[in-house]
Amino acid sequence: MTTHPPSLAIENIVILAAGKGTRMFSRHPKVLHPLAGQPLLAHVIGAARALRPRRIIVVHGHGGDAVAAAFPAADLHWVRQEPQQGTGHAMLTALPALTKQGVTLILYGDVPLIACDTLRPLARHAQEGGLALLTAHLTDPAGYGRIVRDTGGGVQSIIEEKDATPEQRQIHEINTGFMALPTRHLADWLPRLDTRNTQGEYYLTDIVPLAAAQRIAITTHHPQREWEIHGVNNKQQLAELERVFQRESARELLAQGVTLADPARIDIRGRLTCAQDVSIDVNCIFEGEVALGENVTIGAHCVIRNATIGKDTVIEAFSLIEQAMVGDSCRIGPFARLRPGARLAATVHVGNFVEIKNSNIGDNSKINHLSYIGDSDLGKNINVGAGSITCNYDGANKHRTTIEDNVFIGSDTQLVAPVTVKKGATVGAGSTITRDVPADGLTLSRSKQVSVPSWRRPVKKSQ
Repeated sequence: MTTHPPSLAIENIVILAAGKGTRMFSRHPKVLHPLAGQPLLAHVIGAARALRPRRIIVVHGHGGDAVAAAFPAADLHWVRQEPQQGTGHAMLTALPALTKQGVTLILYGDVPLIACDTLRPLARHAQEGGLALLTAHLTDPAGYGRIVRDTGGGVQSIIEEKDATPEQRQIHEINTGFMALPTRHLADWLPRLDTRNTQGEYYLTDIVPLAAAQRIAITTHHPQREWEIHGVNNKQQLAELERVFQRESARELLAQGVTLADPARIDIRGRLTCAQDVSIDVNCIFEGEVALGENVTIGAHCVIRNATIGKDTVIEAFSLIEQAMVGDSCRIGPFARLRPGARLAATVHVGNFVEIKNSNIGDNSKINHLSYIGDSDLGKNINVGAGSITCNYDGANKHRTTIEDNVFIGSDTQLVAPVTVKKGATVGAGSTITRDVPADGLTLSRSKQVSVPSWRRPVKKSQ
């Protein structure tokens, strides 16, 4: 959801992420709740990194250890705000971690969809020595601080709604909280803040009248889309932003030429890359890094996670593919499961209720019905009959099964690993194979069939 603009000379980006999130009714810190498969804070960090500042400082508080542990990257500097006494106090806590020169840009850990293109004008104005605010005109401004201007149109102050007069509450230009300014001004203004307000907190917005008093140029900029400034305070708002993210992701796919059966019924929780002529049916979920090759068709209700799908492949409905690689011109499903480590070559068929884990499947091989292939290496032109399995686990260790080219495995066969089926062999249906199978011939393992003519089924006793 963020673009990667040219580098700006931003010294510091501070992300305020210390809020408790009481209205989430959760033991988890608010900024760790997921949107599109990633924590809210991850989206904001992504936007910050795309702007390439010299330093990213995250101010954390509630659940602070858990928040910092979720983002162990070395490029993040963590500052703990304790107790939490408002946004001004959060910035004052972060002040010692800032580089003293240059520009500081302030973001919010619970406003995940802010775009880099919206933030760049703020940074540019701050580089010229002024204070840049991101504001918006809302039909319903309830809950937001209001931008108070003088008779000449200049910004005079920001009044939080709880402190506003009835007349000020009629103002429709609101403060989003995002701002950029020279860091030297923060060092001057933050120690001068006080708590004389209805909430008894240090408001970061109180630096605005200090800037106005010093005749510092204050400019306002507006987001390209209103949803960029929407924050998350409860599960309802989280769900609404999830739909915004998914709608925008679907719009981008459609613009690239991807066919979506219903753009309102697709979920992308990571990055989905599609080549030409990809078609996706309804209610599919894509997680992590997923790449779909040219002319790939995805059936309804599929879940694909960290996988690569080759060109001309069809994934039938209700299939689950996770950490797998599927080659060209394959046919998967319906109701198939490819688990981590499954690697399929070209023209492989994997049918209904087939599970493959940590296995290599060669060109033109078929596993079409009710089978399990785990920890195995299958060659080319193999047919695995219905109900066949590799017995790869002895209760303590995993063992591999090898099936060489041109092998036919009859239905209801158990291959007890470690075992090798040599090239061209045929294994008869119903066999349990515990030793290597020689090439080309037929191998059977069956008990003698016995019939008992006088046997009768038990019947229920009369009551």
